[in-house]
Amino acid sequence: MNFFLLIVFVLSSFYSYAQNKLPIIRATSENVSIKDDGYLDKNAWTLSPKTKPDIYFADRSMQTKWVTFYTDIDSIKVKVKPGKIFNFIILLNNKDTCYTQIVSSKSIKNTLIQAENRHDTIPFILTDYSAIHVKGIINDSDTLNLHLDIGSLDFRLTKDAINKNLEKINKIQIGNLVWDNPNVQIANNVSHGMDGRFGWRVFDGKIVEIDYNKKLLIVHPYLPKKEKGYVKSKIKFIQSLFCIQATIKINNKNFTGDFLFDTGSDLAMVLDSVWTSSQKFPDTLKVINKSSFSDGAGRRYETSIVSVPMLDINGFTLNNIPTSRLGFASPVGFQMNYFGNDLLKRFNVIIDLQNDNIYLKPNYLYYLSYTEQKKSEK
Repeated sequence: MNFFLLIVFVLSSFYSYAQNKLPIIRATSENVSIKDDGYLDKNAWTLSPKTKPDIYFADRSMQTKWVTFYTDIDSIKVKVKPGKIFNFIILLNNKDTCYTQIVSSKSIKNTLIQAENRHDTIPFILTDYSAIHVKGIINDSDTLNLHLDIGSLDFRLTKDAINKNLEKINKIQIGNLVWDNPNVQIANNVSHGMDGRFGWRVFDGKIVEIDYNKKLLIVHPYLPKKEKGYVKSKIKFIQSLFCIQATIKINNKNFTGDFLFDTGSDLAMVLDSVWTSSQKFPDTLKVINKSSFSDGAGRRYETSIVSVPMLDINGFTLNNIPTSRLGFASPVGFQMNYFGNDLLKRFNVIIDLQNDNIYLKPNYLYYLSYTEQKKSEK
């Protein structure tokens, strides 16, 4: 389904519903807050009476969930099923009718960011900053250095890269994969030497394999036959961010949490201050170093690096992980830990974005010293 057909589908479905009486809530302010599957985003939505319908794409989920819109004086709570839509009206100041539609993100699958080709094998370079570096071609003319950042969503390019392409970016090619009219935004932060990054959502509906042994990024239309040693677990999408669950073990006590799968970061592991506080995480771990880092928005943070003795991820155990322990709230605005690619590169990965499963298998980098360990040894 191309973008035009998607819009036709959405509009026709809206106007067919509009023949029936739609639920109405009221507002005196244009600002609306949205709680999506338990995560509240204050003033996330601005009412637009001229947009008919104004479409909210719910955060990705393969399960039925609740989405609530809060105006300054009213609210509506909607049960959103995968592949379904819900129409309602927000009446602004008792005169402006705002036709609003909630669309399950699973119903659009990969249609907004679809690659023409279904399969490709793309060689990559693992840089000194643990970045998965590939070559990309913009508008059939300009070649850029891009890196795969599973912790991100779509395409993000630096201002310099965008300024080189003064015309609209209507095509991006990586290997034989082509994206027409891709969603491209400015990246305030990319890996060293890169012109941009691309996230998991550009491959939605496909299977992505990262083979560090062969230095290959392989895109499959269907789940391939897996080699022995891969262990499966569920991907957990939190506000459409790609996360997995793991457990830290200290003195026979387990600390289980959700971790952003951030292949765009050159760190090993980052612990959120709210999470460590709620878990009563010990303050006695050895401090290796003091450091700072920048997030995808370019915000810089000072942090202490401690040595975490043991981590269980998909049943595999890693020891003595240099970990950035934050003394402030997570940059994403809610409780979130991170795995960076100094840790994740130790696993060959198969990401099933058809069934939201992930498969991990240790590779030749599994016992490699971490970057922070090498620094402390100097």
